[in-house]
Amino acid sequence: MNEIFMHLALTGDTWVLVVLVLASVVSIGVMFDRAMAFGKNRGDFTSLMEGFAQCLENKDVDAAVALAEQSPRVEARVALAGLKGFHKGLASVEEMMACRWLREKKDLERFLIVLGTLGNNAPFIGLFGTVLGIIKAFNDLAVTGQSGVSVVMAGVSSALIATAFGILVAIPAVAANNYFVTRLKDIQTDSDILSRVVLSYLKEERVRP
Repeated sequence: MNEIFMHLALTGDTWVLVVLVLASVVSIGVMFDRAMAFGKNRGDFTSLMEGFAQCLENKDVDAAVALAEQSPRVEARVALAGLKGFHKGLASVEEMMACRWLREKKDLERFLIVLGTLGNNAPFIGLFGTVLGIIKAFNDLAVTGQSGVSVVMAGVSSALIATAFGILVAIPAVAANNYFVTRLKDIQTDSDILSRVVLSYLKEERVRP
C-alpha cells in the first residue's frame, strides 16, 4: 500500500492540476448554462401580478390565462397551471400549482450541485496536489543530493501552485452557486405570491352567494 501511494506521490501535482483545469471548465459550463436558464425568467413581475389581479377582479379568467401564456416568467407558468384547473375546485388548483412549481424548481436547480461540490472541494483537491508536490520535491532532493534553502523553497513554491489554483476554481463556483440559489428563492417567493392571488380569487368566488 505504501509503495502504491509513494508511486502516486512521485508523479507530483501535475495530474491534480489537470483535474482542476477540467473542473474549472465544467464549472464555467454550468455557470453559462444556468445563466441562460435563469435569464429566460425576464419581465416585470410587479406588472404581471397587477395584471393578474385586475383580470381576476374583473372575473375575466380568459384574459388572465392569455396574460400568463404571453409571459416568459416561471411564476406565470405556475399560475397558468392553476387557472386551467379552475373548474376542478380550490384544492385541485392548489395542488396543480404546487406540482408545477416543483417541476420548474427541478429544472432551475439542475447542475447547481456541481457548483456547490466544486466550491466546497476544489481547495482540498488543490491542497492534495500541494502535498504530493512537496513529497516529490523532497524525494528529488534526496535523489539528487542537492541541499540549501533556495532548492527547498523552489520545490515548495512550485507545489503550492496547486493550492492556489484550487482556491481560484472554488471562489467563482461558490459565488455563482450563491447567486443562483438566491435567484431561485426570489422566484419561489414570487410564485407563492402569484399563486395566492389566484387562490384568493377562487376562495372569494366560493363564498359568494
